[in-house]
Amino acid sequence: MTRVVIAPDKFKGSLTAVEAAEAIALGVRDALPDAEIVTCPVADGGEGTLDVLEAAGARIVRLTVRGPLDEPVKARYAVLDGTAYVESARACGIEFVEPSPETALAAHTWGVGELLGDALMHGATRLVLTVGGTASTDGGAGMLSALGAGVLDAFGAPVGLGGGTLSRVASTELTPVRERLEGVRVAVATDVTNPLLGPDGAAAVFGPQKGAGPEEVAALDAALGRWAHALQVGGAPDLSRVPGAGAGGGVAAGAIAGLGATVESGFDLIAGLTGVDAALDGADLVITGEGSLDEQSLNGKAPAGIAARARPRGVPLMALAGRIQLDEAGLASLGVIASSALIDHAESLDHARANAAELLRVRAAILVSAWRAR
Repeated sequence: MTRVVIAPDKFKGSLTAVEAAEAIALGVRDALPDAEIVTCPVADGGEGTLDVLEAAGARIVRLTVRGPLDEPVKARYAVLDGTAYVESARACGIEFVEPSPETALAAHTWGVGELLGDALMHGATRLVLTVGGTASTDGGAGMLSALGAGVLDAFGAPVGLGGGTLSRVASTELTPVRERLEGVRVAVATDVTNPLLGPDGAAAVFGPQKGAGPEEVAALDAALGRWAHALQVGGAPDLSRVPGAGAGGGVAAGAIAGLGATVESGFDLIAGLTGVDAALDGADLVITGEGSLDEQSLNGKAPAGIAARARPRGVPLMALAGRIQLDEAGLASLGVIASSALIDHAESLDHARANAAELLRVRAAILVSAWRAR
């Protein structure tokens, strides 16, 4: 019996990873009615991670927290085997703001700290913080403040919230947070390697996506420089050039400094819970995908993670995506034997998004039928 593993990430704006896997599975069934189909939706630690965890059996906890611009937002986190998985974007995601220069300076991560605090209050012994998709560039200062840290100016007064306020920060008091986290292991799940500061840092690379213009980028980078120094005053190491510290607008830096977090591969952390490794053992074919298959997909994103697992097992890999911006060499580097972009078979981008599930089913059936006929 042919065994097909289906392991896509989300199709942002259209389908969750779980929904994408279900649609692809229908297409495989159309082409191979007798196949053994194993669905393992995956995530890389960014937006959509909680959906994948819920499908893997996690319990979802819902609560209202302070959003990135202070308005209340309905958020959630996942709990599985004593570990709480907190997705930063559920509290301070870019979807909660209309990106502008003002919001780029004002957005904060206080709500992330509220989610972490709730998990601690309910007995979590390990925390995994995912950091993609945030509206903020505050270095995790709001998160640490919500957990009891002092983020202080030169006169010992709180500087307030938002990345822009860090232009006044002079010191931090991290002891209250460290005492609260005693005995709790913390990991930051990200495959981003950007440092906190500089041309590859949090402000320069991700600030424009959050509404920051050149002046705001420069101001935020300078403010994060003061933040890095203030964290050192509080007893943290120098995090300005640490790979990954710039993830999530620098929230990773705050987690490393205040929560004692380690930076780990988001894909590896989540993939270990989905059973994809066991599913690939003995598989005849694996199908992966995501909304946009591009250069970023080669660096720690779900397709690259699946490819790295399929290659040593000799399992052929297919890829489906909303759009494909990799050339033949890029696809070959992943080991992709066949691929299809939904946008190439839709009337428009809006049509592709609105009909993503049906398009995935049809394209999966066509690719698998051609593979079977070889």
